[in-house]
Amino acid sequence: MQTNPDLEAPDPVRVSTFAQGITNSLPIVMGYLPIAFAFGLSAVKLGFTPSESLLFSILIYAGASQFVITALLSAGMSLWVSALTVMAMDVRHVLYGPSLRNRIVGKLSGKKTALWAFGLTDEVFAAATAKLIRNKRSWGENWMCGIALSSWLSWVFGTAVGALFGNGPLEDFPAIEAALGFMLPALFLSFLLAAFKRQQSGVFVASLTGALGGLLFWSIPAAIACGLGAGCLAALLQRPVPPSATEITSDEH
Repeated sequence: MQTNPDLEAPDPVRVSTFAQGITNSLPIVMGYLPIAFAFGLSAVKLGFTPSESLLFSILIYAGASQFVITALLSAGMSLWVSALTVMAMDVRHVLYGPSLRNRIVGKLSGKKTALWAFGLTDEVFAAATAKLIRNKRSWGENWMCGIALSSWLSWVFGTAVGALFGNGPLEDFPAIEAALGFMLPALFLSFLLAAFKRQQSGVFVASLTGALGGLLFWSIPAAIACGLGAGCLAALLQRPVPPSATEITSDEH
């Protein structure tokens, strides 16, 4: 019996490579460079040396939190209080690893996991989650190392250039410097929307409501904690969508 070549099963999806991870990191790199440049400028203006500014990005690598900790330290806040404040702002990162692990199929390599776990920023996590949602088989640790390493290097490079400029050309253009700071949340939002599904709308609304409540009544770290708590609670209470309903929804669109 002859088979129709058009009906044959497609070739299995190959696991993405390290080089593909670097290629997929380009949107993150494009967003990180100007923000890291702004951080380097800001740190030098606050009194830190270029070497100290670069060390923040190499070791801490915390995005917006680096702006906070340099501002606190320059204002005379103690190291412990500054560190605890940043830890409260970044407590969400504790959930990134377990969240990814629940979606990953197969065994992980300890050494590779340690490498990409260090580079698991908001944007890298969002990109990895989006890839796992599209096709779990295409996700791979080599790909993850590529996107994480490339993103980290771009952040360090941008910081170095900004620190070397110091109080340079952007000093007369405050609007441009302010716009650079908005690119980090805008970049993360684009990845969030790419991975968004209709059945997650309840979790999204709960997280947003919790974050706004925390921001109005307490502070930014409290807003992050409230948003995380409300989102996790909504996810636990949310009823799973039956497969048939999911298929019908996808067919309608």
